[in-house]
Amino acid sequence: MSRHVIDNVSGLLIAGGKSRRMGQDKRFLRVGGLSVFDRTRTLLMSTFSETIVVLAEPIPSLDVHGCQVAYDTIPDAGSLGGLYTGLTVASQPKVFAVACDMPFLDAKVIRFMASFDETADVVVAELGGRFQPMHAVYSKRCAQFLKTMAERQDLKIQNLFQKEELRVDVVGAEQFSSLGMGLRSFSNINTPEDLAFAEAPISDKP
Repeated sequence: MSRHVIDNVSGLLIAGGKSRRMGQDKRFLRVGGLSVFDRTRTLLMSTFSETIVVLAEPIPSLDVHGCQVAYDTIPDAGSLGGLYTGLTVASQPKVFAVACDMPFLDAKVIRFMASFDETADVVVAELGGRFQPMHAVYSKRCAQFLKTMAERQDLKIQNLFQKEELRVDVVGAEQFSSLGMGLRSFSNINTPEDLAFAEAPISDKP
């Protein structure tokens, strides 16, 4: 697969979370010597020609060099609001959206999803019976539905996938494994236990 940057999809880093379960700001958690925010930003910038960081408010200590920065246009709407904001400011017709608490993102997996189906409005993985909405591709057509959902305080992005007007492609675990791609790209950090697991040597993981 080509290593050139993807120029028909924008990379979208949604980084406005409140980290309630973690007890501290996940953006500054360090894994392998780097903050999870910096790890994610660097990977997206090397994969996409445009990288957008969506924040709830300015964070001077975050390094957003080389990225377009946008602030939530719908307050208190969580990741759904961040996704909506990113879609409205992206210069490309689609975005690959990811949270900032995923330290093991795999560029091969991202490229696979970004090129999976150019006609789809959503490309999302379903692993173990659960959708992975913060490691997925969305078209700008999704924005109008997300705005309506936010206005109704229906903040579960998964509910977007039920919209009959949208074409949604669901990718199963077997499709990643058949390509020799692991599922570690989808791992995130929500609790101190998750962080300890992420910091453990890879050889210790099952």
